[in-house]
Amino acid sequence: MDFSNLNYFAILVSGIAIFGLGTMWYTSILFGKAWQKEVELSDEKIKNSNMAVTMTSSFLLMILMVFGMAMLIQGHDASETNPVNWLSGLYHGLSIGILFIGTSIGINYLYQLKSFKLWLIDAGYQIIGLCIAGVILGAWH
Repeated sequence: MDFSNLNYFAILVSGIAIFGLGTMWYTSILFGKAWQKEVELSDEKIKNSNMAVTMTSSFLLMILMVFGMAMLIQGHDASETNPVNWLSGLYHGLSIGILFIGTSIGINYLYQLKSFKLWLIDAGYQIIGLCIAGVILGAWH
């Protein structure tokens, strides 16, 4: 695989976009309180955690995830009738989000006896985040 053709700026921007979505998704702006209830996580436990390590680690993992998606998009068999653009990036993000991430989370949650509501929150975040990243990566390919 030739990594020289990857758009590293697009990868960084995509990682920042997913991180920004997560900032809204997992706070009281959107689903934070419902998520906390579903995972039985108290405000006190969150306050006592090392959020700097958690946030930095999750951001680095997001960059790695987007890097992988950029590799897949680069391997896309582009042609005049099937170009790499924002729409093909959206398709890649949606496909990866639903068919790999959403199903993987779902399998884990079935065995962990987690709720469907929690799956919707967590898988929904990943699917929408990967769609956003795909649009960015495809548009800047």
